[in-house]
Amino acid sequence: MLVSLALLSLGVLTAAVAPRLLSRSDWAEREPVVALWVWQCVVAAVLLSFALSMTFSASAAWQVVRGQVFAGAPHGVLEAYELGTHRPWSAVLAVVLACGGLWTGAMLGREIRRARSRRRQRRCELLVRAPLLPGEEPGSERLVVLEGERPDAWWLPGTAPQLVITTAALRRLKGRQLDAVLAHEQGHARARHDWLLHCSGALADGFPGIPVFAAFRGEMHRLVELAADDVASRRFGRLTIALALVELNEERGVFGPGPAPDADLPQRVNRLLTAAPRLTAGRRLGLTASAALVPVVPVLVAFVPALRALG
Repeated sequence: MLVSLALLSLGVLTAAVAPRLLSRSDWAEREPVVALWVWQCVVAAVLLSFALSMTFSASAAWQVVRGQVFAGAPHGVLEAYELGTHRPWSAVLAVVLACGGLWTGAMLGREIRRARSRRRQRRCELLVRAPLLPGEEPGSERLVVLEGERPDAWWLPGTAPQLVITTAALRRLKGRQLDAVLAHEQGHARARHDWLLHCSGALADGFPGIPVFAAFRGEMHRLVELAADDVASRRFGRLTIALALVELNEERGVFGPGPAPDADLPQRVNRLLTAAPRLTAGRRLGLTASAALVPVVPVLVAFVPALRALG
């Protein structure tokens, strides 16, 4: 029971402290890919702590589970975990955490179904606005041009991903700006940013009262755009992608004094124009390695009694 409570406390502590530490960091905007990795490791550590706590609580409450989890373990290891104590509370904790796990899976399934439904709807709308010509197959063209007065461009994910751009955007984008927009959207597709958004959205919708999951979703939406901006800027320059963002969004009032739906866009443009230096390779490696160790901590906590029993 003590191990279960320690893992539960570790998960709660990580969920409470990590978002505050990350929000105070000054390197996330300079290294969005590293920041994405750190956030994923933090959330994985929280979920792993709860999953291990559920496992040990179920082992303490029910002999059947205990026999499966500790099959082949020496008798001294089994005694080290003190699984025979506090059985009623262990059962309650295991059931609560199991319900949370099932709810997480249900929310992720719902998010995936919604994303597929939205994708089918958008493809149907695309076929209405840009019908196929005789002999043309759906998804055969990677670039689709739509007649429209509003400059816009977006990536349509799926088995046959497509970049959709309006004629107004083609008129506004000059020179290599169109190539930069294409590189930006391809950066989303290659890194599978849509899966990050689905997972973060499922956790935030499933557990709206837990701040770490709300922060996770917000940061995923912000950081994937910064990462895609960097992909485009490395190929075509920061000024090119910054001007492309301005051309695509200038008419929406994003850069005006009032509130706008895409409030992050001015910050993205300023970030590209100021061109803050990247972190050194050594610091990037250190942050990546440190983040990878965060999910290892609950595993070490879970194995401490066994290691002590084995000497």
